[in-house]
Amino acid sequence: MELRMSTTAELMLNGRKWSLPIVEGTEKEHAINISSLRDQTGLITLDDGYANTGSCQSAITFIDGEQGILRYRGIPIEELAANSSFVEVAHLIIMGHLPTHEELRQFSDLLTENELLNEAMKYHFEGFPTTAHPMAILSSMINAASCFYPELLHEGGRSTFMVQAARLLSKVRTIAAFAYRKSRGLPIIYPKPDLKYTANFLHMMFSQPYQDYELKPEAVKALDLIFLLHADHEQNCSTATVRMVASSRANLFASAAAGVCALWGPLHGGANQAVLEMLQQIHDSGDDGSKFIAAAKDKNSGKRLMGFGHRVYKNYDPRAKIIKKACDDLLARLHISDPLLDIAKHLEAAALRDPYFVERKLYPNVDFYSGIIMRAIGIPLEMFTVVFAIGRMPGWIANYKEVMEAPTRIYRPRQVYTGAALRHYVPIKDRR
Repeated sequence: MELRMSTTAELMLNGRKWSLPIVEGTEKEHAINISSLRDQTGLITLDDGYANTGSCQSAITFIDGEQGILRYRGIPIEELAANSSFVEVAHLIIMGHLPTHEELRQFSDLLTENELLNEAMKYHFEGFPTTAHPMAILSSMINAASCFYPELLHEGGRSTFMVQAARLLSKVRTIAAFAYRKSRGLPIIYPKPDLKYTANFLHMMFSQPYQDYELKPEAVKALDLIFLLHADHEQNCSTATVRMVASSRANLFASAAAGVCALWGPLHGGANQAVLEMLQQIHDSGDDGSKFIAAAKDKNSGKRLMGFGHRVYKNYDPRAKIIKKACDDLLARLHISDPLLDIAKHLEAAALRDPYFVERKLYPNVDFYSGIIMRAIGIPLEMFTVVFAIGRMPGWIANYKEVMEAPTRIYRPRQVYTGAALRHYVPIKDRR
């Protein structure tokens, strides 16, 4: 006998009963719609950190944390990682479907046409000290770039949005590369129109005016995979921030710049950097990871196993399985013997068989191996989160598009006030 879920939920309070509609998603997810709760009852819900609150309905990404499932527009991440590219996935996420040959060519052409920055922006870069973090420069310069496109202040149609989306997606890698060059006191390297998206980013990062960077196919492929695996991940902190800002009808560039600021936080985009720092500390101490594993189980040790566990996944992060293989392949092809990778493998093997971590469902996540890959390619630690931001840009753009296309009111969460009760102003002469 098949059990059917009711279409409404009932709330009982002080002898009164209210009915609240139940919303069903494509994958049989269910949510109680409380949009009218305050109007009906005078009450709001309290959900610190929004762990159990759905802030929107979205058709972009599906995650089942218990089963370890991640799909972009319905397509499993495993299939996309094996067969697609970052640019193709960006089109899928933003436009909602895999592109035809012609659509992919047009999209790629738009990226190429918009890869250069206005020359006046070079003076903005010169205003930052060499100690400026690349994420601070990235956020500032995305906002600054919007000043050169006054049409951003006016909503346009589908074709106009596609141009703006390609413009942002293309320029973000140019800004990121320029920020890196600025931080190292190196001359700016301009993009080349004959290079594809990820290869062009590496060219701008590492070429010199007198010698082009040697683009190794395996390195380009590995970085493209990192971009692809990070392209969207449902309503995380930075994506929710983009939607929040977009709900005010701020322009696309301003909303994305806000996403960069949210991603910069060490509890969000800084996780892969924290993993590498942990591995380096273990290596410097002469440990192979065994002592660290033991210390991580001791609450009083202050040691935490970075790159394990996830707010959403209660199973093995599907991206981690993919990127682990890519990491092994890259280091083998580049003939790199990295002691940090040996420590990472030891930590993973130990944690997956240790009851302490198994019972708590602390499996490796995508951050555990992405840092090793970027280290092997030569990307410095301070650029790890910037790479994350480039990869996440399609998801931010797609979420921005959903907000703009839906009849969405400005986001305005409520609160439960816990401050002082009514009190009155006291003149300064009478204060004690």
